[in-house]
Amino acid sequence: MDLNDVVEVRDASRLVTWEPGDAWLAGGTYLFSEPQPHLRRLLDLSRTGWTPAAALPGGAVEIAATCTIARLSRFAAALDRAAAPLFEQCCRAFLASFKIWNMATVGGNLCNALPAGPMISLTAALDGECLLLARDGGRRTLPVAEFVTGAGENALTEGELLRSITLPARALNSRTAFRQASLYGLGRSAVLVIGALDPVDGAVTITVTASTPKPVQVGFPALPTASRLRAALEEAVGGGWFDDVHGLPEWRRHMTLRSAEEIRRELEDVH
Repeated sequence: MDLNDVVEVRDASRLVTWEPGDAWLAGGTYLFSEPQPHLRRLLDLSRTGWTPAAALPGGAVEIAATCTIARLSRFAAALDRAAAPLFEQCCRAFLASFKIWNMATVGGNLCNALPAGPMISLTAALDGECLLLARDGGRRTLPVAEFVTGAGENALTEGELLRSITLPARALNSRTAFRQASLYGLGRSAVLVIGALDPVDGAVTITVTASTPKPVQVGFPALPTASRLRAALEEAVGGGWFDDVHGLPEWRRHMTLRSAEEIRRELEDVH
């Protein structure tokens, strides 16, 4: 789609003053998908030169906000860590066209904050931490689970930029289990649940996305019983099940609890 109200595209690698009507441009798969009458200028991040994804000293992984889904998939294919399969599972949860696969970015998926965003699911489940850059040079970090604050809502302030997401080494060594549900064979995720078993102390974290407006996590010092897991999820979500054309709240609740129990059993088998 042409953005007829945009009058200028600037290179974001050069210092510019943030103005009303500005927006960061990464892959552009959302920006160019529908009218954006409030925008006047796009600040293009494609020339920043950020490394898409890299292993850090100590075993953590840093993913640039501009890393495309295709690049992340290729990176994860060579990643020798227990949680590596989860990357591809979440990448494939897009059910994306060739264009989206090669243009959509990890940062864009997080910033759009759609409940079905699978990069939110991946990075929240692996204890991801966002690095945010302010226009005045300030920096702050925020867990992914807190960065997404609601359906289509995030914690960015005016002009602030998501620079990268760091996944800690300990989380990458976790055993993971993945479940996804949709009303349609090739439909948007209506339920996405990930379990992670800590290899050091046996702690278990269950991360729920898609069926809730923002990520919901419940943690246990050891593998919980079925009843304890169900009770914890019911309490954490309350009545906050997401409701849209991709699934009624009652159905999402049922499928989330079912998926969580399947994950609990799967992690029990490998524990």
